[in-house]
Amino acid sequence: MSAKGLGNTTVSQIAIVVRDIDEARRRWAQILGQPIPDIIVTQPGNEVHMTYRGQPSNAQAKLAFFNLGQVQMELIEPIGGPSTWKEALDKRGESVHHIAFWTEDMQASAEFLKEHGIPLVQRGDMGEGQYAYFDAEQQLGVQIELLERVRKARVE
Repeated sequence: MSAKGLGNTTVSQIAIVVRDIDEARRRWAQILGQPIPDIIVTQPGNEVHMTYRGQPSNAQAKLAFFNLGQVQMELIEPIGGPSTWKEALDKRGESVHHIAFWTEDMQASAEFLKEHGIPLVQRGDMGEGQYAYFDAEQQLGVQIELLERVRKARVE
């Protein structure tokens, strides 16, 4: 039996998928009274061992981040191949994509979610760590992202 819960209840990030990140970051900066953030382009999926629905994906995304105290807001514009970002944008348009939490034990947290009917949908390496999205839309109305600073093993 895995640990109880995700292992962390502190929300670290809320992310929104957008069609045009340049326009979205300008709109959000104006509303938040913040500087317009830079755009970061992720590495191609094949360089970070990305999988989407169990299959390798070479998708990328353009990202922009607003640091809002405890919570970071992330804007995501999907680029190229299949991904949970593109799927969400195609299905619901611009909308909240995920709520993120850090975990010290990705495997235990992933097992806990799986036991609750929340499957892994996409994962990738992130420097020494990894990120993973879990499809909790049926149960919670949004995906859950887990972030691990030091990757012990790639979650599957």
